[in-house]
Amino acid sequence: MANLILPPSLDGSDKIRLLRDAAADDIADANELTHDELADLETIRAPKSPPTVPKLGISNDCIFNCSYCSCRAGLECRQRYTATPREMAEMAVQAAKSNPTLGVFLTSGICKNADYTEELIVETLRIMRRDLRYTGYIHAKIMPGADPDLIEQAGWLADRLSVNIELPHSDGYSVIAKQKNKTNILTPMEAISRKIRDHTGEFNASGRRFARSGQTTQMIVGAMKENDRTTMTLSGALYRKYRLRRVYYSPFHLPRTHFDFFPEKNTPSWRTRRLYQADRLMQLYGFTVEDLLPESAPNLPYDLDPKAAWALRHLDQFPVEVNTADYETLLRVPGIGVTYAKRIIQARRLHTLTHELLRKIGVSLKRSRYFITCNGKYTGGRLLDSPSLRPVISDIGAQTKLFGWEDANAS
Repeated sequence: MANLILPPSLDGSDKIRLLRDAAADDIADANELTHDELADLETIRAPKSPPTVPKLGISNDCIFNCSYCSCRAGLECRQRYTATPREMAEMAVQAAKSNPTLGVFLTSGICKNADYTEELIVETLRIMRRDLRYTGYIHAKIMPGADPDLIEQAGWLADRLSVNIELPHSDGYSVIAKQKNKTNILTPMEAISRKIRDHTGEFNASGRRFARSGQTTQMIVGAMKENDRTTMTLSGALYRKYRLRRVYYSPFHLPRTHFDFFPEKNTPSWRTRRLYQADRLMQLYGFTVEDLLPESAPNLPYDLDPKAAWALRHLDQFPVEVNTADYETLLRVPGIGVTYAKRIIQARRLHTLTHELLRKIGVSLKRSRYFITCNGKYTGGRLLDSPSLRPVISDIGAQTKLFGWEDANAS
């Protein structure tokens, strides 16, 4: 069934389409963002999505049959292909040059076996760097179970590496991804983490650092009817153990073949948005899984961002006096993020802060005013102790487009 090269009858645009279709199940972000840039991008309540790196798959002729994947072996309607490293490299550089600030993401289905596929990716990387002199950003996929020597080679050629964890708990592999398991995913993830640590401060002959933008992973949300607490507990563990730069969340979509164990409907897009918000709260704001997803509330609500939901469960900690509260406390106030918490700390060294001064330094009082006082003055009326506060800070109308209200109702 496999073609060892892309069919010659295809023109350039058709080849690129096939390569991009094969990569559709993987998520890639913009070139490495610093923590400060991430904080500025996202107000937690309405985060912007970073630009997407062009994604190309070297093969869609996968031997695995993961039920959620568009490259799975059992999907017979696919036009199968495996690109040669030279052809893949040339098309990848072409795609990268069309978006020079973003780079390119190279991924693949597992063709023949993990090591064979990883060798194709490594050779593609080598041609891009050494023959085609491409110096831009490359994110490269590591196959489950790939040999450590291949990981080493890929790391010196790519800026970022990733192995997809796929599912929030290992029981799911035996159900919907039977060729994958905890070992063949976590072993290369551990190898990448160890090699990044061991090669800290080292440069190769081309002046490159080993995987200078670190490693990431991706999780499919909702395939096993898991709750958000389970998902975020795993994410927290992965960040701590493997020092990941990001965990990406992909909504589950029903496969064409129905299985009884799947949810009845696709995962709504608003759910992954909420998980991204919770993720950033944990990584940048000091929140824990227990803060955001206690056992009594194991799923994130669609009509409140996670910080606002936490605040409503902890009204006894509000209002906060902005002239005396420490940085960590300010970060817990809905409507105040990393950037504005720092501005508040700086501004109050020179002035006693009032609501008007907060506006002048850019703090939005639309929601924060219900949770703060300025020099003892409170402007939130009687809503802080009222059940009417939730709809006021939910701002459902403004979130309809952002979080997919129609998805929420359909799910």
